[in-house]
Amino acid sequence: MRRPVKLVLFDIDGTLVWTDGAGRRAIHHALTEVFGGTGPADYRFDGKTDPQIVRDLMRTAGHGDGHIDARMQAVFDLYLQRLRAELRAPGYRPRVLSGVYDVLDALESRADVVLGLLTGNLAAGARAKLESVGIDPDRFRVGAFGSDHEDRPSLPEVARQRARERLGLEVAGRDMVIIGDTPSDVACGRAVGARAIGVATGRYSVDELRRHGAAAVFSDLSETAAVVAEIVGPRD
Repeated sequence: MRRPVKLVLFDIDGTLVWTDGAGRRAIHHALTEVFGGTGPADYRFDGKTDPQIVRDLMRTAGHGDGHIDARMQAVFDLYLQRLRAELRAPGYRPRVLSGVYDVLDALESRADVVLGLLTGNLAAGARAKLESVGIDPDRFRVGAFGSDHEDRPSLPEVARQRARERLGLEVAGRDMVIIGDTPSDVACGRAVGARAIGVATGRYSVDELRRHGAAAVFSDLSETAAVVAEIVGPRD
């Protein structure tokens, strides 16, 4: 009996790559240019979509939603320009996190896996970050991004619809696997029945991610065979 295809959706920041705050610096630059300030300095970006970050920061700074919405695209245009500059800056060294290449290669070689992305980044920002560390964004055949929806829990359904439209692939929620480093990654697929695997390469520990309901948690992705086995499940 042929096993169902797994749609495996990776977060980017803190899961695949480390960019040393390039996105934060770029958004702060854009917010300062468009709104005159950045909002609170202690705001946590991890696990959020780019539109949510802008809205949260500017609401806290006293701006109404209508004012924010009218300027959102201007913020993103400036953000993407600055992000690309940050990623190309002399002496700046973004890096791929441990085990990522081997896990991607192992999964991509399988006929029962489709690689994808599920990230709060804008699609163009996701591409820029991956390219900055030498990961080809096109190896991810399906993507769901912050530019698709401000609400992260809406992104798994976006990914499933794209798999259907672009690949002719019908994926049940139980055959979706979301891999990320934050509780938001762990939680976002629950509505569709997706399975979440945590990787403690960001701000959250193995224990914290497990407490938030991850089906499995790894300290990083370096144990290739174990990670792949957890993603694809036991053989029939």
